[in-house]
Amino acid sequence: MRLAVLKETRPGEARVAATPDTVKKLMALGLEVAVQSGAGLGAAISDQEFAAAGAAVAPDAAATLAGAAIVLAVQAPDAAARTAIPRGALLLCISGALSQPGLVATMAQQGVDLVAMELLPRITRAQSMDVLSSQSNLAGYRAVIEGAGAFDRGFAMMMTAAGTVPPARVFVLGAGVAGLQAIATARRLGAIVSATDVRPAAKEEIRSLGATYVGVEDEESAAAQTSGGYAKEMSAAFRTKQAELMVATVAKNDLVICTALVMGRKAPTLVTQQMLAGMKPGSVVVDLASDAGGNCEATVPGQQTTTPNGVKILGWQNWPARIPVAASALYARNLLTFVTTFWDKAAGRPVLPAEDDIVRGVLLTRDGAVAAEQFRDAAPLAPDAPAAAPAVSGTASGEADGLPRPAPAAPHEPPATIVASSGPAGTATPPPTAATPAAAAPAVPPDPNGAAQALDFTPPGTTPAAEPDIPAGELLQPPGSVMPPPPSAPATERSA
Repeated sequence: MRLAVLKETRPGEARVAATPDTVKKLMALGLEVAVQSGAGLGAAISDQEFAAAGAAVAPDAAATLAGAAIVLAVQAPDAAARTAIPRGALLLCISGALSQPGLVATMAQQGVDLVAMELLPRITRAQSMDVLSSQSNLAGYRAVIEGAGAFDRGFAMMMTAAGTVPPARVFVLGAGVAGLQAIATARRLGAIVSATDVRPAAKEEIRSLGATYVGVEDEESAAAQTSGGYAKEMSAAFRTKQAELMVATVAKNDLVICTALVMGRKAPTLVTQQMLAGMKPGSVVVDLASDAGGNCEATVPGQQTTTPNGVKILGWQNWPARIPVAASALYARNLLTFVTTFWDKAAGRPVLPAEDDIVRGVLLTRDGAVAAEQFRDAAPLAPDAPAAAPAVSGTASGEADGLPRPAPAAPHEPPATIVASSGPAGTATPPPTAATPAAAAPAVPPDPNGAAQALDFTPPGTTPAAEPDIPAGELLQPPGSVMPPPPSAPATERSA
């Protein structure tokens, strides 16, 4: 049986879906592995290293895919590669299907079984194959490193004969996977760190890493989560106090790291123009949600910009790809774990039982039909349509952390509260277009590991429309990320 590893074609994507180490383990299963030439260059892996591990190096996508029964990719392949995938093949990737539902119908038409790795349920068995957690974790680390590089003052306190350099002050919005890693990394670099998250349980997670919790603490905040783990909608009075606190807190900090993602929707605005205007010149905002429009009101996706008052905003996209060697190594091991978990030695191939909790969450097409109910009404993509941005830019992808991911909402539908997500990375996912409205998803329980949270920074004086309780969102996640289960999956499957 042939397994193909594709070279990524999206601009800025430097990751690869396999490494020499995972190639050896895949071949030990009896697989013949083919890697497209140049697939690993962005992750510092040469064709010679893949060949030394036993893989066949093919010159292009068509040659790589010829006769392949399993295809590994980071993001959904482009139109040219999609059409070259053999009928009946199993494709594992970060599909971005919630942002581009038509991809599911297209893959079904082509007879390709599509596994969307970003839709893994948050259960214990899935933790080691959770791509959103692995990629979001690295995104949180990279956010601090790049933010420190853009900060023109010292990060750690330094006492010299010429005077003292004060430590930088870092404020992290959201304590999901990416947020928790950002807190830990900033602390290791010597910064004074604070963070916020609406969930009461997040306070201890933040404090356990040596950071200061920032938030409105009153009787209402103590009951900000339902018995089922859902984030409650807060009152207008609470939101006003919270927004005022955020304005004052952001102004006092040198580096603000935003990690909020809502799967399939535009990222919520957490840092407003009012907050930016109060920041000191030379301060830095790092926006991990730039792929989905950004958490900062002034973010320009894909660019570094500077406000009139001298605040730098890092709006880079696909944050996990900015640390490609480590991101590729973790992602490749996530895919390897998936393949080996479902490998049937007798059959010599992976077998995906329809009743398995993991399979029900990630397998979107099977045997030429759409397997996931929420995508059954989507129209196929146009022949030349590009693949959607990944859930985790990861991540992201995905934050990306372990949080329940709601299905995409129609573009005009505002979220009830601002949901911080860490995870995956990620990943940030752009909102669905008017041409591809998404179906609403059933309520899903929050991340039991504490990655889920809802952040609501509605400006003072603004009263949002009342809406029912919503699942706590998530941040680019810690190991063990999450996605909502398909409609048929019971809520109890969400426990991890």
